Amino acid sequence: MAEQETSQTLDRGLAVLDLLAEPHHAGGLSVTELARRLSVGRTVIYRLVATLAARGYVIRTPDGMVRLGMGVSRLSAAVRPMVRAAARPILRELAEATGATAHLTLAEGEEALALVVVEPSWTDFHVAYRVGSRHRFDQGAAGKAILAGRAGSRDPVTSDGELQAGAHGLAVPVPGVPGLEASVGVVALGTGDTNRHAAQVTRAARQVAAALS
Repeated sequence: MAEQETSQTLDRGLAVLDLLAEPHHAGGLSVTELARRLSVGRTVIYRLVATLAARGYVIRTPDGMVRLGMGVSRLSAAVRPMVRAAARPILRELAEATGATAHLTLAEGEEALALVVVEPSWTDFHVAYRVGSRHRFDQGAAGKAILAGRAGSRDPVTSDGELQAGAHGLAVPVPGVPGLEASVGVVALGTGDTNRHAAQVTRAARQVAAALS
């Protein structure tokens, strides 16, 4: 019985974090709203929030809203090496097959973050894309693909010269990995060089999802 109760408590705590992690809840949720969404009493939510706050996973703002805390960022940072290791060989294959710079981009806060970048080894010219680069979601194919994924789309998204003059990108949301908002894409110097690789990028995005599932 105690084991079942502990599991239920853990499940509810994780459900709180899942709700707060949804993009449209960036401003936080009230205890009342959390209780309503999880169909539990406010007392239960107060206890869960107090426990999570003690470990830095959530914070209570002066107006009483509950938001994600920096403890979640520590967990995210710890997971990144695993994501890099899983994605790099897939991106290497994609870059070599397409002759374009391949990348895995994650949603971090209100920005898109280039986590893994692999340049092709055999081309005379290719687009340089720095690991750690950040940009708005509405700039560049990588960020737009993450937004498309939030809307349930799995279709390729393109961009032309939005982040770098003469650079053309194509990206696809990484599907079906709980807690991960990401896209796989390629960027090259010619529109045709990216558009004709839509099937390969889509396959790579699915391979990344399978490697992380």
